[in-house]
Amino acid sequence: MLRVLDVVDRVGNKLPHPFWLFVIMSVLVVVASWILSLLHVAVVSPADGKTIGVKSLVSDAGVRMILGDLIKNFVNFPPLGLIVVVMLGVAVADKSGLLPALMRAALARVPAKLVTFAISLTAMFAQIASDAAFVVMIPLAMIAFRAVGRSPVIGAVVAYVSVGGASSIGLVITGSDAVFAGLTTSAAHTIDPGYLVTPVSNYYFSVASSLLLAVSITLVTELVVAKRVAAMNAVEPELTDVEELPDMTLSETERRGVRRALFAALAYVVLVVLAMVPSGSPLRGEGGSIVNSPLMNNIAVILMLFFMIIGTVYGVTAGTMKFPKDFPDLMGQGLRELVPVLVLFFAVSQFLGYFKWTNIGQVIAISGARALDSLGAQPVVIFIGAVLLISLMNLLLTSGSAMYALVAPVLVPMLMLLHIQPETTQALFRIADAPTNSVTPMSPYFVIALGFIRRYRPSAGVGTLMSLVLPIAVVNLCVWLLMFLAWYGIGLPLGPGVPVR
Repeated sequence: MLRVLDVVDRVGNKLPHPFWLFVIMSVLVVVASWILSLLHVAVVSPADGKTIGVKSLVSDAGVRMILGDLIKNFVNFPPLGLIVVVMLGVAVADKSGLLPALMRAALARVPAKLVTFAISLTAMFAQIASDAAFVVMIPLAMIAFRAVGRSPVIGAVVAYVSVGGASSIGLVITGSDAVFAGLTTSAAHTIDPGYLVTPVSNYYFSVASSLLLAVSITLVTELVVAKRVAAMNAVEPELTDVEELPDMTLSETERRGVRRALFAALAYVVLVVLAMVPSGSPLRGEGGSIVNSPLMNNIAVILMLFFMIIGTVYGVTAGTMKFPKDFPDLMGQGLRELVPVLVLFFAVSQFLGYFKWTNIGQVIAISGARALDSLGAQPVVIFIGAVLLISLMNLLLTSGSAMYALVAPVLVPMLMLLHIQPETTQALFRIADAPTNSVTPMSPYFVIALGFIRRYRPSAGVGTLMSLVLPIAVVNLCVWLLMFLAWYGIGLPLGPGVPVR
């Protein structure tokens, strides 16, 4: 297996940055549209019986589309506004010090028997801070393990796998939920132009998944990883005097800030619930609906205000926000960290715009759906095949949003034609994408985790971290997929008002 992963490492290192990858694929779409249009490739839509043919971008209309829709493709890219709005609020909660303080408070006095589970669950909550969660949680987990007399290497592995290998799920809505919802909505419009997927469409499944994976990570860590680290230490002991053990406890000012922030959070939730009580509330939808309502359809705004309020309460109390100018400064710091994502979104939005205009996505989706239908493939077989395929692809392209932007335009409409809801496809992608994130050295956070581990084990290399992470990744993938199949079989809702089928 390590030899196979070494091959993946070498091949993956030759891949360009995801930005250039989507630029190259955009060029391939241009060429493919020209060839397929010359061959008069077309399909009949099962929705209205109309013929859908591939349109060439190498034409007058195609050139006008490439030039005229460039700005529109980017500005109207569904995840763009969602993630920017959510991250404006998260930035205030993060940069004011609230999120790091909550993580430290959660791990300050954890008993030795519960330290693995506590770190795993806390790391999933830490995903609110997006990619910064890796930098925050890995050293905190190492400190927590050292504090209870255990190997900090195990703590690094647990935190790394819990943030990266269980990404896009957790007890709270994060920016990735907004991104996935936008991409799923855009892909679903190929079949149903009025379809809307919200950031909470997978919330029930996400909460249950986080608890299950926290247990799975804990069991595999204690039964396999801890024993392997102990065997490694028997051959080559870890360094024990790397640094003084810092104090994880919060100061009185920080504790007061956390208490007031939690009180503000409770008050905010109560006010939102009370505002929803009247049947004629403007937050309700047609006929008093809560599921299909302005609240659910604009949950990103609700989340932004939530994080802004609790972050401000903590910042003012703890003294990290002293002047009104600090508020927009903190939001600006959060958006600066979002710039690489926005650059990637520009390339992705053009690729998806070309893909949609040429009708290539519809042709592939309809043809693929008919092929699967003619084979009589059962949903369970389709689910397993899709998970395995995406998991293998993910070894090379580790960005969850980039990967979903690549597969959603085909997978979502294809499964819609087989009467599988977009929200179900989105949940399926989460399962396929996350576990292998922590295995592949293509992930930039693989190097970060390895760097932390090398502070205590200087001889550790790529194979060392892979050997520690691989058992957790494999078990998580299997357990999570089995959970999804059981969830689908029972017919439990994936989120508020979203049946699994």
